[in-house]
Amino acid sequence: MSVPCSRSLIRLLLAAVVSAVLLQLPSPVAATIVGGGGIVKKDCLAVFDAPANTPMHRPRYVRCVDGDPSCDADNSANGECTFQVAVCANSTFSSGCSLAGVQSITLDHAADNGDPQFDTEFQALQTRIDNQINPPTAQLDRCTSTTNIHVKLKGPFPHSRCAANSKHLRMVTISTPMGNGRITDVDGLLLICVPSSPTCKPRNLFKTGTFERIEKQVFNQSCALSSCHDSQTHKNNLILESSSAYTELINVTPTNAAAAAAGWKRVTVTAPDTGDPTTSLLFNKVNGSLPAGFGARMPFGRPPLDNNLIDIIQLWIEAGAPQTGWVPGTDQ
Repeated sequence: MSVPCSRSLIRLLLAAVVSAVLLQLPSPVAATIVGGGGIVKKDCLAVFDAPANTPMHRPRYVRCVDGDPSCDADNSANGECTFQVAVCANSTFSSGCSLAGVQSITLDHAADNGDPQFDTEFQALQTRIDNQINPPTAQLDRCTSTTNIHVKLKGPFPHSRCAANSKHLRMVTISTPMGNGRITDVDGLLLICVPSSPTCKPRNLFKTGTFERIEKQVFNQSCALSSCHDSQTHKNNLILESSSAYTELINVTPTNAAAAAAGWKRVTVTAPDTGDPTTSLLFNKVNGSLPAGFGARMPFGRPPLDNNLIDIIQLWIEAGAPQTGWVPGTDQ
């Protein structure tokens, strides 16, 4: 014999189901207003809106464990943290705010003008500032949408070790003219990504294999940079951005006249599974084993590559420089 359910009981059952579903959803990334740390009146000119969590009593920066949903927007332990950052002008985050009027907001390293620390994600945030806040403005709490700032862990190093890494946002805001001139507000936001465990296996971080590891650990961090081998500068007619790097390297004659005359290639591949590092300009550039007239060691003006990464490039070339798949000895 069936027992009819009351409407109130049905509502309770539905509420329980909805609550169970919500509990399974990832937690949203919480945002906190971060001023510059000076007098509040000055800090109100412009602020960062980010998942700041450290120190606990007054969060000033973000220290995030890779994959922590409270601060890592990709909610995955994948070798990098994704920080969602916005900027607000003429903020009323504190009752002590009394300024209203922003003339300009400028982020460091956001202009692609040869700056070696140029960051395309800083550029994206600056573009949102210019278009969405659109200084000069006196509108209160005028904010950008969030920009994803990615911080990759350092590594993997030998034995599948990774280390924390960080990016630092620095923003200079100038007020509109006031009775006694202008006020300048300097704000900083440190974004720190920490490994979720002592080990980080390369196969978990680089899905397609050895070449992706070389792209992300070598080219993206040391070569495909502003004023170097990016698509804007393409120094020595070489682009090492991810969309172009492979075809720019394999059996391509280098622009260096001495290397070309010697029959070298940027990466010398002699058969589908065989290559020659000794006549590959890429290997000799990073290894520092260049004859006279063959150019300078790379990365130019930066610290030499870790020996482990040089070994990985050598093994990759010796195996025929495959575009996908893991070369033995390169996944540790």
